Amino acid sequence: MTFIPPSDDEHAVAPTVKLRPEILASPPYRQGKPASPDAFKLSSNENPYPPLSGVLEAVTAAGAFNRYPDASALALREVLAARHGVSAEQIHVGSGSVALLSQFIDAAAGPGDTVVYAWRSFEAYPSLVAVSGATSIQVPNRADGSHDMEALAAAVDGTTRVVIVCSPNNPTSTTVSAAEFETFMAAVPGDVLVLLDEAYTEFVTDPDAVRGLPLLARYPNLVVLRTFSKAYGLAGLRVGWAIGPAAILDAARAAAIPLSVTEPAQVAAIASLKLEDQLFERVATLAARRDRLSAGLLDQSWNVPKAQGNFVWLATGDSTDAVNEALLGGGIVARAFSGSGIRVSVGEEESVEKLLSITGRIVESLPAGHPARRLG
Repeated sequence: MTFIPPSDDEHAVAPTVKLRPEILASPPYRQGKPASPDAFKLSSNENPYPPLSGVLEAVTAAGAFNRYPDASALALREVLAARHGVSAEQIHVGSGSVALLSQFIDAAAGPGDTVVYAWRSFEAYPSLVAVSGATSIQVPNRADGSHDMEALAAAVDGTTRVVIVCSPNNPTSTTVSAAEFETFMAAVPGDVLVLLDEAYTEFVTDPDAVRGLPLLARYPNLVVLRTFSKAYGLAGLRVGWAIGPAAILDAARAAAIPLSVTEPAQVAAIASLKLEDQLFERVATLAARRDRLSAGLLDQSWNVPKAQGNFVWLATGDSTDAVNEALLGGGIVARAFSGSGIRVSVGEEESVEKLLSITGRIVESLPAGHPARRLG
């Protein structure tokens, strides 16, 4: 037996192993930092409320962790299908919307193909595209952090297999308007798959924002992605769903890892759907809290986009690392994207005053003309 000494670097790779260079060049997904007991964890866009008792009871009653789950999540798909007036074949369930994104990209794109999306957007997009073997085409956001939908459409060419639209956009919290999206869809060829990532749609209060579900009947190349992780508070159970044409969903199902959605996750999702009135009261509270936080930041002269997710965006640019250290020092754990900005989730009510007391001091230290500081 050959003894291989342990490496000081747990991620070190033996030099004889050949790995794909595009994967090695892709940074791994970095989860938001954990918070100390006396800090507020506002780094992962989690719902700060604990699960409703009815959800906990349903999961506990399910038991049978020694058995595999229903691989197709049929019971959950039937509930969702009935709610949205489609067949169960037009609903696909995965272990979070990021798993669904991976499946659709893998099903549609490969080496020599391109996937178009706005940037900055959800940080998993580049790595998901790299894993598929396709190439990312990143279209810069507008100055206010919103998608430039005309530029996004213009980036589509004969190599494009998938376009991802994120509304509300993670991490800038901006939305795409319904008018912008319909103009965009009219410009995109019908054989290009459009994924509308609506992970945060339940928090949207802007009446002009796009809503994907009513558009499905008009666009046979559109798939809408949703999740139970955010508004429904099931982030730890990992369950998301997609709705769209059955033939496209079948391709994603073929690219999926079998049995990845656990029975507790499926049961919790069904129970949550039955308790939506209570859940959406919480969502409304978080949306109002977000609006108060945004207003407070604007009053302090922060240049924040109109937030529609359960988070706000500070475009701190080159000052990001320093601002993040100041937040950490004050007991706020946010999500920093070095050189770009900081995403701050809407958390407990007590976190708002604490956050604003820190951001008020920070913004005063930023020089005039800084992108994060509002003029006037």
